[in-house]
Amino acid sequence: MKCLFCGHTESKVIDSRATDEASSIRRRRECLNCGKRFTTYEYIETTPVLVIKSDGTRQPFDPQKIKRGIVKACEKRPITIKQIDDLVADIEKQVYNSLEQEIKSSKIGEIVMESLKALDEVAYIRFASVYKNFEGINSFATFLKDYKK
Repeated sequence: MKCLFCGHTESKVIDSRATDEASSIRRRRECLNCGKRFTTYEYIETTPVLVIKSDGTRQPFDPQKIKRGIVKACEKRPITIKQIDDLVADIEKQVYNSLEQEIKSSKIGEIVMESLKALDEVAYIRFASVYKNFEGINSFATFLKDYKK
């Protein structure tokens, strides 16, 4: 790490700690040449993931969009915000661990549905009713019949 004051390339780490969000590490350093101290931050570099929508357009992956959908499906259900946050974190991890730079929105929807199915049946059915975009009561009844099996 290059010193801000003298440009020397060698320094020693005096203190390391995670930031409040635990998304980076804050390091206090001391230059081995001039002895002055400075702070650096270390972040995990992520590859941006694009979501391919059903109409073919692409947009950046946004975990908050998933969270909003899950929160809506879980309204008036005995599900804590921590459970929702854990669910969203797990889905986000699955998307980034796929190592794909582009992922279809339908794949993300399936991941969300599988996660909700394990968490709460009513939330799962609510999410599915919006995600699957049923054309009428008959298609919804068929879905429920298949779900019961």
